[in-house]
Amino acid sequence: MLGWYPGHMNKARRQILEALPEIDVVIEVLDARLPYSSANPMLAELTRHKPVLKILSRADLADPARTREWTSHFDAQADTRALAVTTTQARELKRIPKLCHELAGQVRADRDVRVMVMGIPNVGKSTLINGLAGRTIAKTGNEPAVTKRQQKVRIGGQVALIDTPGVLWPKIEDQASAYRLAASGAIRDTAIDYVDVAVVAAAELARRYPEALSSRYKLKTLPAYQPNPDADRVDADGDDRLDLLALAGYDGHAILSTIAGKRGGLRAGGEVDLHRGAEVLLHELRDGKLGRLTLETPADIPAEPLVEDANASAKADDEAAS
Repeated sequence: MLGWYPGHMNKARRQILEALPEIDVVIEVLDARLPYSSANPMLAELTRHKPVLKILSRADLADPARTREWTSHFDAQADTRALAVTTTQARELKRIPKLCHELAGQVRADRDVRVMVMGIPNVGKSTLINGLAGRTIAKTGNEPAVTKRQQKVRIGGQVALIDTPGVLWPKIEDQASAYRLAASGAIRDTAIDYVDVAVVAAAELARRYPEALSSRYKLKTLPAYQPNPDADRVDADGDDRLDLLALAGYDGHAILSTIAGKRGGLRAGGEVDLHRGAEVLLHELRDGKLGRLTLETPADIPAEPLVEDANASAKADDEAAS
């Protein structure tokens, strides 16, 4: 199973718990292309008694129809509002202070609404804060976990923000989510098997956006899934696993081989460099070169949330560290 939980994230979890009693509203920044997978179930449990504003970042890269589905899904939840934005577009952020006041309810006139900004690594939290502040406050980067400590900043509209480090959960139980996160860049590239992730991503794209995939890589056909020793190995640790390729219905290994052959991955003797194909597919997916895509819908949410498992693992790590 894919899993990633650097030591500083345990510290971040404790800091969040300490600060929460003084917080009026939580802003959770999600990736609009994977709003379920980019929502840390541990954070949902920690903040369950607070009103939440779900910010769907990178809306310019996501499928607009799917984004509308997600905002409706979140707006239907108690004490929750959703807003899809491109965090680099300041005009799209102007509604946020007003929404925070509406969610906070009655707050003394002599103090700001206190808002905690949280989310997993690399979803655009720092870019959002800089956009709200109108200046560079938080460090940004396209590598996960750039923010390493809490930062406080006062913005217009009588709102005070507390930024937190990006926090992934100790063990990503939902493997479909794990692969979507890896494909999006939320997990460091050094912690994933590029080919493994790209094979699953290719199959998922063939299922959800066949025309975009075929057009980008000039694919004449999208091969149906056929079990084989290479394509079936979607998990490296040997545990029981969900066959994500079978669920997608497409042979991601064959699709990736074709992409590699067309994009400089064909070696002497006809050998295909799958890693080259994986780099092309994942980088172009992350950069939006396949078009506006969303990798999941509300219908993909598992029936049983994984919050308890996530928090149990985090608490165990806390106890081991103390």
